[in-house]
Amino acid sequence: MPQPRLTVVVSQGQSHNPAKRKLEEDVVGTLLGERGIEVMVVPNLYDLAADGTGTLCLQGVTGDMVVLSWLYPRAAHWILNRNDIRGHAGTTLLVADEEDEDDEDEDEDPEEAEPKDRVLQHLEIPNRKIYCLDLRVRSDSASFVDEIKRIAAENSTETVELNGWISGNPKPEQMQRFAQPAPGNVEAPVNDNTAHDNAVVVDEDTNRRWYPVIDFSRCTNCLECIDFCLFGVYGIDSIDTILVEQPDNCRKGCPACSRVCPENAIIFPQHKTPAIAGSEDVVASLKIDLSKLFGAPGADAVDVAVRERDEQLMLTGRDTVGHSIGLVNRTKRSDAPKDELDDLIDELDELDL
Repeated sequence: MPQPRLTVVVSQGQSHNPAKRKLEEDVVGTLLGERGIEVMVVPNLYDLAADGTGTLCLQGVTGDMVVLSWLYPRAAHWILNRNDIRGHAGTTLLVADEEDEDDEDEDEDPEEAEPKDRVLQHLEIPNRKIYCLDLRVRSDSASFVDEIKRIAAENSTETVELNGWISGNPKPEQMQRFAQPAPGNVEAPVNDNTAHDNAVVVDEDTNRRWYPVIDFSRCTNCLECIDFCLFGVYGIDSIDTILVEQPDNCRKGCPACSRVCPENAIIFPQHKTPAIAGSEDVVASLKIDLSKLFGAPGADAVDVAVRERDEQLMLTGRDTVGHSIGLVNRTKRSDAPKDELDDLIDELDELDL
């Protein structure tokens, strides 16, 4: 009878900070001595290429998975999802200390609590769990190891042979790289650390990337992002669902589409503002002052987004567009008294056409 297995993935930080590397190494080294746990080390999740070895390895894991990264769990989960690494979000007890104190009852208006149709409701999700842990919430490896052991105790994943582990339709050259590692692919551990001798280490060359990640548990497919973005980043699939079609078209450092998303469903995992980077603290309620939430106190979030977009347009030699494009549902109302034209528009709006 196959033994239950749990795959633990350590996503390395983008920097080579010694303290971060030590934490990663300590977690891996300790887990290699644990029965029922397989360990994989990959470059930063956000930087992985869609057709790269790291993504192939992750796509091949069919059972429950624990992913440790230097990202907010919400961001990590939806980065995996965009690369067809899907599962139900597992609940972790390891959270930042301040989050333990913020679980206050929300004073929501019953009318505002009416459920909305989210894209997630129409996605096919495999019957497995993915637990995402933020390596920033603790500085000691023991906290992460203890939580992984707790998760492993309730894990029901079964071991499968290599042919079953590599799922989907990998290209022959990808399968060859995985079966017979060569320099630059899955190979011996970095830094000559013998603690990694029994771990799968993906040493894929990656570059730092910048692109939006969609949280489909919040997205309502309103398509405001595709109207607002003028750089060809977004597209729609065969059933007219929004997707990030050309991620590398995104302008580095520009989070403008995230600011205009009415559901806070667009994440830029490397942004310095928690609300944009995927913090869970800001998704429960959107009744907060959005300008402060998105790091723009004293300014309207949409105005900030328009300015950011215009700046990027100018950098590419294009004309600025201000509020004239992509903000049909967000046109600012004038404080001036209504005239006859305003009254006529109001009457048209009330007609059931």
